[in-house]
Amino acid sequence: MTFTQNFTAVGDNLALSAIVAVIPILYFFWALAIKRMRGHVAGITTLLLALLLSVIAFNMPIGMSMMSASQGIVYGLLPIGWIIVTSVLLYKLTVKSGQFSIIRNFILSITEDRRLQALLVAFSFGAFLEGAAGFGAPVAISAALLVGLGFNPLYAAGICLLANTAPVAFGAIGIPITAVEGPTGIPALEISKMVGRQLPFISVFIPFYLVIIMAGFKRIWEVLPAILVSGISFAFTQYLSSNFLGPELPDILSALVSLFALVIFLKFWKPKKIFLFKGDAETAAASAEQEKTPESTYTAGEIFHAWSPFLVLTAFISLWGIPTVKLALSGYYEGTNIILKGLNKLGELLTFMPEVPLLHNKIINGASEEVAAIYKIEMLGAAGTAILFACIVTKYIARLSWREVYETSKETLQELKFPILTISSVVGFAYVTNASGMSTMLGMTLAKTGALFPFFSPVLGWLGVFITGSDTSANLLFGNLQKITAISVGMDPVLAISANSSGGVTGKMISPQSIAVACAAVGLAGKESELLRFTLKHSIFLLLLVCIITFLQNNVLSWMIP
Repeated sequence: MTFTQNFTAVGDNLALSAIVAVIPILYFFWALAIKRMRGHVAGITTLLLALLLSVIAFNMPIGMSMMSASQGIVYGLLPIGWIIVTSVLLYKLTVKSGQFSIIRNFILSITEDRRLQALLVAFSFGAFLEGAAGFGAPVAISAALLVGLGFNPLYAAGICLLANTAPVAFGAIGIPITAVEGPTGIPALEISKMVGRQLPFISVFIPFYLVIIMAGFKRIWEVLPAILVSGISFAFTQYLSSNFLGPELPDILSALVSLFALVIFLKFWKPKKIFLFKGDAETAAASAEQEKTPESTYTAGEIFHAWSPFLVLTAFISLWGIPTVKLALSGYYEGTNIILKGLNKLGELLTFMPEVPLLHNKIINGASEEVAAIYKIEMLGAAGTAILFACIVTKYIARLSWREVYETSKETLQELKFPILTISSVVGFAYVTNASGMSTMLGMTLAKTGALFPFFSPVLGWLGVFITGSDTSANLLFGNLQKITAISVGMDPVLAISANSSGGVTGKMISPQSIAVACAAVGLAGKESELLRFTLKHSIFLLLLVCIITFLQNNVLSWMIP
């Protein structure tokens, strides 16, 4: 039995079908933002609603609908859930060993100002993790670090989600851009160049925006030099690397340049007024005492030792991100290198790619193509496994016993059981909407905006990332639709595809998966509604900026298109 996606399933009308298709999304917003349901309850009920509509309104066979949900649930467990578990475990191990207190004091020795700490950890370090690992690792680890520094957990999660806007389009070694080359036929370098002429405007703005949110507009002037150093160094490097090197390295290079530039700058410049949160009196007193003997509490060796778990993490996720190594870890390497061939054999044993029953090649999409459906289970090649190896090395670095590691792992799993359930259910919802054609239907409706399409083009990416939780998935979902629509309305297809990716980054902070990941990382399971209420308005505002940039580049600044 096959199922052909029908984009006028309800009353033979695209608009009416789109209204029905948007019901699960509206319900999810209502459940979290208004009803304030716990995340796993909102996720499960949204999945059930999507299943019901896919069968009743869009005539998808119930077996296919259920199996598409199962495919999403598996993907929610691995790689996404696996990354969250190992990331939180790594953080907890550093806390248990006492190493994190040294990291905390080291960052305080650089700056006690909460605004500047957010720029260092959430913006620069988070962007580096996004470039190397992607998925949930950047928000999970950087949010946990901020909580360890004394940030309110909800605030830390929200700040990290906002800061993560700048690097998402080039995340995980440029995969969101390299992946869309296949379905669109447009070279990844051309898309990289165009995204690199859109996102730097957002990247240079994000540090300003973070400080405004944290301290208000009036207090932005107190740290303006540092904001400029952080934002301009990041944006300029992002532009150069994306236009002259390609999509693989912009995040890593921009993050490192921004991080080192700000750290060096703060060695010579300090704000006249230190911004602290309410209740930070003890921190301020401790910092004042530390000023009497600056950086004398710990030696350089002790500081390096404390940071080494995160240096090891960086090494592992960077290694896992190298294309040839990634192929070997997943069992697809065909080269002659002896070490990689050995890894490839192990990767073959630990990679499972079974077809999804009742679903594989049984769905016919709008292009009259069969859609493959495979459970992709890469035990060795998953980014979470790289983080697990970092946890094992950290056990020896921190001189923890195996019993302590076991107890910490047990505690981590206990804390994350509901967040993992939330993640799995919302990813299952995403897969059902994709398989039934609901996502494509919404995209086709937006594509009907005609001459205004250049303005609404980024909204497709925003919608895609909200649904799928991934800029890569959103590009694969809507990339070709962007290209076809752009040609029909006289818009440059490179600009449209790039706008999909750039608009998508603003949807990451409200994606159900991202919300669940952030709450899990800071111990706020069940508080997803509060985090969504915090990020929603910022997501819409930043999306509007990308829409305006795209519209201007299409109509006024067309010389910016490569």
